[in-house]
Amino acid sequence: MAGRHFRTRKFSPVAIAATAAVGVALVVGGTVGAVQLTSGSAAPEPTVAEALPSTLAPASPSPSASVSPTRSPSPTATPSPKATRTQAASRSKARTASPSPTVTAKKTVAAAKIVDSGSCGASFYDEGQMTANGEAFNPDALTAAHKTLPFNTKVRVTNPANGKSVTVRINDRGPYVDGRCLDLSRAAFAAIASVDLGEVDVKYEVLG
Repeated sequence: MAGRHFRTRKFSPVAIAATAAVGVALVVGGTVGAVQLTSGSAAPEPTVAEALPSTLAPASPSPSASVSPTRSPSPTATPSPKATRTQAASRSKARTASPSPTVTAKKTVAAAKIVDSGSCGASFYDEGQMTANGEAFNPDALTAAHKTLPFNTKVRVTNPANGKSVTVRINDRGPYVDGRCLDLSRAAFAAIASVDLGEVDVKYEVLG
């Protein structure tokens, strides 16, 4: 009987290391899967009361209450205090009706008192010169010259032919011509007559 020839296998160190690595991988994979299955077995889901904040969780019913718990009313916002403005003392008084306007009597201007009057001829002059009271003569001012009346005396001169009148102030002396008692400035003469006439008969009234 022929004997069988048994040939023993020789394993190289590389093959041994590869086999060991496969075994370790299997062991680690099984362990990871077991962990995943264990962790996937699910933790119990939190209840609504646990998920909500403690301030929003429904209040637990009182043991003595026989009815279902009711939702507590939502808190109302408290308005912030408004700043108050204090009035001045002058405005804190009670208001009264506005007083009705009172009618004030108009002051009547007293009519000028006539201290003297008369009639005479009146002429005019317009040359630039100094007047007898020391003023510079102004032909556009309502002034006049008289022989004797005090300076600054007011005289109302009226032209009887047309009824026009003008009040002049005496600031000069003259005229020195017979029949004339007043020498008017050009502006004063033009107020009662045309300057082309040169002279007119007037009525005068000395005002006090």
